[in-house]
Amino acid sequence: MGNKPTRLLLALCLTCALQGQAAEVALVPLASAQTELAPSPWRVVGVPGGKIPLTDFAMVELDGRKVLRVKTARSYGNLVHDLLPASPPANLRLSWRWRLDEGLKGTDLSTRKGDDSPLKVCVLFDMPLEKLGLIARNLLRLARAASDEKLPSATLCYVWDDKLSTETLLPNAYTDRVRLIVVTSGKAAALGQWVAQTRDVAADFRRAFGDESDSLPPVMAVLVGGDADNTGGDSLGFVDNLSFTP
Repeated sequence: MGNKPTRLLLALCLTCALQGQAAEVALVPLASAQTELAPSPWRVVGVPGGKIPLTDFAMVELDGRKVLRVKTARSYGNLVHDLLPASPPANLRLSWRWRLDEGLKGTDLSTRKGDDSPLKVCVLFDMPLEKLGLIARNLLRLARAASDEKLPSATLCYVWDDKLSTETLLPNAYTDRVRLIVVTSGKAAALGQWVAQTRDVAADFRRAFGDESDSLPPVMAVLVGGDADNTGGDSLGFVDNLSFTP
């Protein structure tokens, strides 16, 4: 993808703007969907202007359960659940299970050319701007001005990656306002097998952003994503039972 300014803004916001009325703090269960569409307030967000094909999100039956299908085809997209920003509990945990049936080839999360992931779950934070360095603060202000929305100041993404080992931490190739933790690796997880995840969000945030803040900021949104626009590939995965847990 050659439009680097657009991609940079996309990486900064991930949701491409948190808009509309905020949802309650608890996540609405995806399995409560009555159709192939994810239940409200879940919403699909892509690249502004439709410049890149949209990743396909659909609720489907699999193994006797209603689960979210995430299908990429040289595409980009996020399924976003906005939240009312509030101080989260210190022991905030996020749980889900996911499986990958068709993986992506040619990914390299350390480079822009390979910056794709077939499955990711991200938590978006409203970290006070004074916690950021001068350059990061000014870049975020520019991004917010360009989008006419209040974008998250810090985003933590849990990703499924084919090459990197689990617990690998690295910044997004376009902006360090987004930081990635590999929680499922193709080195260890077989295709077509469910993998359960439970993450200590506060501990992971401190690990990723502890140089800027030692406390967990308000959570603005949670999203499920999948993208293959940089590598030009295709993938198929599923996500189930995504929720905050005590």
